[in-house]
Amino acid sequence: MREPTTTETVQAADLPVRAPDIETAAERLAPVLRRTPLQLSERLSELAGVPVWLKREDLQSVRSYKLRGAHLFLDSLDQTAREAGVVAASAGNHAQGVAQACRALGIRGRIYVPGTTPRQKRERITAIGGELVELILIGDTFDDAAEAAADDAERTGATQVPPFDHPLIMAGQGTVALEAAEQLRTEHGREMGTMVVPVGGGGLLGGCGAWLRERSPSTRIVGVEPAGAVSMAAAVRAGRPVTLHEMDRFVDGAAVRRVGTGPLRMVQAIHPELISVEEGAVCTEMLELYQVEGIIAEPAGALTATAVAIGAIEHLGRAGHDATDPAEETGDVVVVVSGGNNDVSRYNEIVERSLVHEGLKHYFLVTFPQEPGALRRFLDRVLGPDDDIVLFDYIKRNNREAGPALVGLEIGDREDLEPLMARMAASNMEIERVDPEDPIYRYLT
Repeated sequence: MREPTTTETVQAADLPVRAPDIETAAERLAPVLRRTPLQLSERLSELAGVPVWLKREDLQSVRSYKLRGAHLFLDSLDQTAREAGVVAASAGNHAQGVAQACRALGIRGRIYVPGTTPRQKRERITAIGGELVELILIGDTFDDAAEAAADDAERTGATQVPPFDHPLIMAGQGTVALEAAEQLRTEHGREMGTMVVPVGGGGLLGGCGAWLRERSPSTRIVGVEPAGAVSMAAAVRAGRPVTLHEMDRFVDGAAVRRVGTGPLRMVQAIHPELISVEEGAVCTEMLELYQVEGIIAEPAGALTATAVAIGAIEHLGRAGHDATDPAEETGDVVVVVSGGNNDVSRYNEIVERSLVHEGLKHYFLVTFPQEPGALRRFLDRVLGPDDDIVLFDYIKRNNREAGPALVGLEIGDREDLEPLMARMAASNMEIERVDPEDPIYRYLT
């Protein structure tokens, strides 16, 4: 990681968030927050070769860290602003934080969410906010909801609660780093060598980085984005926030088209390492977290653990700015499990994406001749002992000599794919594999 230049160091005095702001935020939030556990993951520790601790923000009262920034922001409003109410746009977690803050502080709010927001999150928003909060579904993306919220604020005079681009929001989110460092030191007698943070709009990364930069400068900071929405990396390359025109919305809590100006300014000052992980790998890690640690993480909540599990972070545990120096002191790793608001109905899709990512599920177009025994020949000549048909979609056409079928196969091991393809080639049957990069594939997964 490169060192900041003299110019950058001078400009740091004008940063939107500083460590004292976060420490003040921690004092103000203490009465309303849960001090979420710091839990050692033996599985991830073994994979990484260094102790890996999970900061369980999925156990916050709204099942995500978003309450921190939202409550701090609302609690800072004067009486006039409180009487005018607030509006917010969110993909789900920010909305729940705002709803909880509205209820706790007696402030009326209107919350706009895209229609694609999982049902579980929508139901939680209305349950948390009660009569003080009105939930409004609009559009398909966060940007649609943000535009509607901005129009509402301008029309009604309500205060808009930004999801990430505000000093108070970042200060509230930054208390995660302060709290984790204190817990690791006082409860376990350990020091934080690396902190791994999920990245969407950049509020959590900016806030945590601001505190670590001043109070624990040797701590390595790693930000993890979903591969289908690398808006922070794009902004860093361009030197300004840029809008992503194409985006995979699966990791909905971190799928943001455009990062905030304030978070980007913090990132430019703290110089975190930015990496991305594939959505399929996130699905695999969500299942591992559930099956091994008993954690129900949403996709964004599993981003950081995914990066550790697949070895995407080089020299994990190395502290300081030069993580490649073998003489550098190693330290424990803290990964933020940022949220647990996952709709149980999504697990079919999660399992599907995981199997495809692991190379265990494949789709084929098989042309069957319209004659008896055609399917039997396919089963006998093509399928191996551990291959399983999980999808077979075929409609017989009486006026044709052959008809295609969409066949989904699950194999026992990714190494079984090559022999399967060889048997297909030798079968003299007309078989075409559906390429995972083909746009049609999204209708299958």
